[in-house]
Amino acid sequence: MIADDEPLIRAGIRMILTSDPAIEVAAEAANGREAIEAARAHGADVVLLDIQMPVMDGLTALAELRRSTPTARVIILTTFGERENVLRALEHGGAGFLLKDTAPAELIAAVRAAAAGDAYLSPGATRHVVDQLATGRAAARGEEARRRVEVLSARERDVLALLGEGLSNADAGKRLHMSEATVKTYVSRILAKLECENRVQAALLARDAGL
Repeated sequence: MIADDEPLIRAGIRMILTSDPAIEVAAEAANGREAIEAARAHGADVVLLDIQMPVMDGLTALAELRRSTPTARVIILTTFGERENVLRALEHGGAGFLLKDTAPAELIAAVRAAAAGDAYLSPGATRHVVDQLATGRAAARGEEARRRVEVLSARERDVLALLGEGLSNADAGKRLHMSEATVKTYVSRILAKLECENRVQAALLARDAGL
């Protein structure tokens, strides 16, 4: 089933899909609400959903489809490749995410993959997901780093922050109006408290903690 508010787009997708004898286009819809009703009425195996539609957008329709027609595999098809849309589609149980500039062969492959129970992401969408996962790992590192530096005193945090900037003991001492020997003592104490083997590890921890 194809859901898109532009008749020309629906006609083009239908033409591409029906070129594969194994695929039958059972229904079309012009908005998210119609998509939900048509998918239920026709028992669609795979639903292609545009994101930007009147009455109800594709992502909202996707969430409802997962409840009302759980056997239908939903592929989001859109001109918008923003990371948030990709992730929301996956979080709501989407079986794939394709941009509208997808090659015809890739569109057919995506429908076949969805029908077989597999997920399918276009290369562009995959990149967004990988980037977001990397961002998520960075956020997790930051949270852990902030938790670890809580054991430090305010002055120790000041020293650690300068380690994060790459300053030497002498330069850190000038910045904090302390002797180089005093900074060295602070650094040793910081490494022990944070269980860091060297000042490089401490510097990375400082950066992750946002000091």
